[in-house]
Amino acid sequence: MKARELQELLDFIAKSGLNKVNIETEEFKISVQREPSYKPVVSMSAPAPASVPVAPPVQAAPAAAAPTTAPAPAAVPAAAPATEATGGNYVPLKAPMIGTFYRSNSPDAPAFVQVGDTVEKGQVICIIEAMKLFNEIEAEQSGRVVKALVENASPVEYDQPLFLIEPM
Repeated sequence: MKARELQELLDFIAKSGLNKVNIETEEFKISVQREPSYKPVVSMSAPAPASVPVAPPVQAAPAAAAPTTAPAPAAVPAAAPATEATGGNYVPLKAPMIGTFYRSNSPDAPAFVQVGDTVEKGQVICIIEAMKLFNEIEAEQSGRVVKALVENASPVEYDQPLFLIEPM
């Protein structure tokens, strides 16, 4: 199962209101269970005679060819009203994956960009950590950063707006 398919499945389950889902195929076994706080807990492994326990935090059984687990989706704040409220022809830079958003490459390093900075297409403007990998996120176009929509070290969803950029 690819990361995008897993994300779509988790989004569907989150929207459906189901408390527990178990899916098993020849390639993998996945169990998603909501805790009282409505934060999905995901466990994914290769098929095995024994079931994999589902307990917070996300726990996966090691397997050579098994897909890895993805972080549980977080609640997505309504970003469209923020875009409309600011007016102008701002373009949102959206998260290309789920993970944890960071404005710099280390806690004591300065942020890649600040509100008001001019960015060039391809310039690194933030990092998203997903499955212990730190992915540099680049500006998709040149422009001026108008607003940062996500706090540092916050979880983000796939396609969630991170920054508003005024094209130049």
